[in-house]
Amino acid sequence: MISITSKSPYAVKALAELARVGDEAPVPIGELARRRDVPVQFLEQLFAVLRRSGVLKSQRGVKGGYSFARDPSTVTVLEVVELLDGPLGRDSEGIFEEASRAARDVLSGVTITDVVDREAQSAGQSMYYI
Repeated sequence: MISITSKSPYAVKALAELARVGDEAPVPIGELARRRDVPVQFLEQLFAVLRRSGVLKSQRGVKGGYSFARDPSTVTVLEVVELLDGPLGRDSEGIFEEASRAARDVLSGVTITDVVDREAQSAGQSMYYI
């Protein structure tokens, strides 16, 4: 079935924030959690999985935090979903297999960099109409 839990949207939000602000130095997880309104303990669990899978790297200490181990333009939303929620559409049949395939196609075509760009564009459009 198609199953995406709250893990994936929270992780994508936090990864987008990390991509937006984290070019210079590692970003503390508490800062990411605060900026994107994600519970810190929950985000720690999600980022631990992403670190072990090679998407993120962490640095300990006073100037510690998280940064991307790979360029965010190479990390797809589908990859994040499948790392955190398992294979999308596993055991689907019939129309649900088609729906899973469509969802996989959409999510595999969007990277974390694309999410950042979409958020910036959306914020710009919102500001234009105010």
